[in-house]
Amino acid sequence: MAQNEEVFKKIISHAKEYGFVFPSSEIYDGLSAVYDYGQNGVELKNNIKQYWWKAMVQYHENIVGLDAAIFMHPATWKASGHVDAFSDPLIDNKDSKKRYRADVLIEDQLAKWEDKIDKEVEKAAKRFGETFDKEQFINTNARVLEYREKIETASARFNKAMAGEDLADVKKLIEELEIVCPVSGSRNWTDVRQFNLMFSTQMGSVSEDSNTLYLRPETAQGIFVNYLNVQKTGRMKIPFGIAQIGKAFRNEIVARQFIFRMREFEQMEMQFFVRPGTEMEWFEYWKDQRIKWHHSLGIPASKYRWHKHEKLAHYANAAVDIEFEFPIGFKELEGIHSRTDFDLSSHQKFSGKKITYFDSELNENYVPFVIETSIGLDRTFLAILSHAYTEEKLEDGSERVVLRIPPVLAPVKCGVLPLIAKDGLPEKAREIMDSLKFDFMCQYEEKDSIGRRYRRHDAIGTPYCITIDHQTLEDNTVTIRDRDTMLQERIPMERISEMISAKIKAV
Repeated sequence: MAQNEEVFKKIISHAKEYGFVFPSSEIYDGLSAVYDYGQNGVELKNNIKQYWWKAMVQYHENIVGLDAAIFMHPATWKASGHVDAFSDPLIDNKDSKKRYRADVLIEDQLAKWEDKIDKEVEKAAKRFGETFDKEQFINTNARVLEYREKIETASARFNKAMAGEDLADVKKLIEELEIVCPVSGSRNWTDVRQFNLMFSTQMGSVSEDSNTLYLRPETAQGIFVNYLNVQKTGRMKIPFGIAQIGKAFRNEIVARQFIFRMREFEQMEMQFFVRPGTEMEWFEYWKDQRIKWHHSLGIPASKYRWHKHEKLAHYANAAVDIEFEFPIGFKELEGIHSRTDFDLSSHQKFSGKKITYFDSELNENYVPFVIETSIGLDRTFLAILSHAYTEEKLEDGSERVVLRIPPVLAPVKCGVLPLIAKDGLPEKAREIMDSLKFDFMCQYEEKDSIGRRYRRHDAIGTPYCITIDHQTLEDNTVTIRDRDTMLQERIPMERISEMISAKIKAV
């Protein structure tokens, strides 16, 4: 874990040094858990959005897009349950004065036991080799069974305590599990209390006349309150979906781990409206579709795993997470939820407006059920950056840091580099740059040696670099260098666009 933490620090440092992510308002010492995306970061972020949008909207005839406002009528959040129930259990350590989410402390302890199980399995697999039966080992090994019992007992007790709002028992569980503060190492805890996560603000010209509004803690409600507008104007027939990419805000108790958990973040969500009784079929369909999307990025399947929710949210009848192995461990990346008809029924009740769908095949009206896919854009950004970051020792003894970002997502697709900044090479390079920039994000660079420039492009993940030399002036050929292999090939100028296009498509 210490080694992974060191890698995570390097990734954070690299992200700043190469223009991916900056601490917000850094000249004023920053703002806790708020970040700005730099010149390369914003390109990567936009490319992720586009890749998701194409897969979700462009490639599906029955899914359309939406961009709802951040400000919404206050009754929206009453109907959704956020005003009454959107809170986290908070606990402080009296010695370190640090604040924690009680549920995260318990989940971290459960994760430690899971890690111990994995280590036992790993050791046994090495010991028994090809004859190893993993399932049998997990079901019979005494240590594994002991850890599994601890996990199930603690999890069941925590879920029961949270469901019954028994915060005293949550604290008692933390004490009985002998969970210590990561900073002070002590078990000197305060009582657990609930902390509402919504940011509030006022709308109005003077404070006495203003109305209290909330910054939206999720983007889904903007879709639900626009269900009728989209369904009628788009003449949508069930099943159909509405997708949205947008900012959300949560006053997190503990916002840390770089851009993994922020107070201002971006979500990519799709709400899929289905006939009641078919929701589990569609739930399985979207589970399959979403994991295929992640695998399409070229990241190994072993970096992902499923996490089934045992304790469901008040609106759900099924829920799973796609978790990704970040340097900080396996963490939630995307959630797929069967939300039943809770949201539309609740908005129907609170607004007094009829929100139903007439199904001509059944000849009846009903409130549609909803399958939700919700993925964190910032977390996807971090997942891609984390997996892409590679330190390599080369054959000549030198080292390089390269970001093996999937080419389709790379901030810069092509570096255009004149070998030297004279003898007509910059002019020829500019000619090539001008021919490529309408189709690809390219970067022209002539400062420093060609080797240094290659390293800079490796560090930001540029798939190809084009070098213009004196031979180019003679026969209109250039050297094209591949980021991953560092192999160079001499090709005609007219083939550059074709090769970049092929690289981008071959994810």
